[in-house]
Amino acid sequence: MKPFFSLLILIALFALYVLGTASLYTVSETEQVIITQFGKPVGEAVTEAGLHVKVPFIQKVNRFEKRIVEWDGPPANMPTRDKVYIVVDNFARWRITDPRVFYENLRDERGAQSRLTDILGSETRNVIAKHDFIEAVRSTKDRKVARDANVGTSIADARIGNLPPITKGRSELEKEIFMNAKTKIQDFGIELMDLRFKRINYNESVSQTIYQRMKSERTQIAERFKSEGAGEAAKILGQRERDLKLIQSEAYRKVQEIEGAADAKATEIYAKAYDATPQARELFEFLKTMEAYKKVLTPDTSLVLSTDSDFLRYLKSSEKPVPAAPAAGAATGAAGDDPLQRLPTLLDVANPR
Repeated sequence: MKPFFSLLILIALFALYVLGTASLYTVSETEQVIITQFGKPVGEAVTEAGLHVKVPFIQKVNRFEKRIVEWDGPPANMPTRDKVYIVVDNFARWRITDPRVFYENLRDERGAQSRLTDILGSETRNVIAKHDFIEAVRSTKDRKVARDANVGTSIADARIGNLPPITKGRSELEKEIFMNAKTKIQDFGIELMDLRFKRINYNESVSQTIYQRMKSERTQIAERFKSEGAGEAAKILGQRERDLKLIQSEAYRKVQEIEGAADAKATEIYAKAYDATPQARELFEFLKTMEAYKKVLTPDTSLVLSTDSDFLRYLKSSEKPVPAAPAAGAATGAAGDDPLQRLPTLLDVANPR
């Protein structure tokens, strides 16, 4: 009998253990619990941490997160009001404020994430479609774009760095999506805490067109810089040529002035030297005639002149009388009438010691 009673005690203890574990449950600080009976919620949500009691076997504990939960939606293609197709990727933060309503409508977090994707994606599409692309990418209304100082002021260049005016900006669009979605999400026992754009980019089909337009604009600026540089270079080269010609002309004028002054001085010296006496004048005439002979009478020169030509008078016996020499040179004057024979006498007269 004693072993039988021991077995009964063990069975009773095991039953009490099973009954205790089935009727007792714990709630942590990060959880909130809904008790369901046959799939239907019973009572209010349990949000206080600690040990709690439920009806064993027929009631079930459904645990939900009390902390803020992250929602990261998938990127979606959508058009703007100005017909620009963009890819919008946003995220949000939410939490369960009414576990009973949340359970009745969504059951678990997986259903909540799916419903949030539908609601937030739809509201994002609606807001983006009502505004231009520039509204979604600019954060503030009064933001000014820094312009390159080298960019000109022409009509083509004026488009670069100048953005069209906006009325709201990206922050206002985020707030609008947040407020529109918040009222709808409250019906599911969820409080939407925050919503932000993670990334906004052009659609792949539009990106190449945008890149080509940017490339074209920069090419236009580069070509304008090149043309302006070529014009400036031509201006500098032209100025250099003008300065060079001015310097050369000024130098040539000075050279001519110096040569003219030198020729005048030489002529004055020659005049004083060869006009001193008749013999000096005769010597000057003789030397100039000899220089003319040297230039004119070459091996391939043929001259037809009359016998009485004055040009040939030194090539024949001249009967032209020699002017009377001064007394000091009277002895030398008897050398004869031929100028070639009188050359030493003429030289002595032209250059008296």
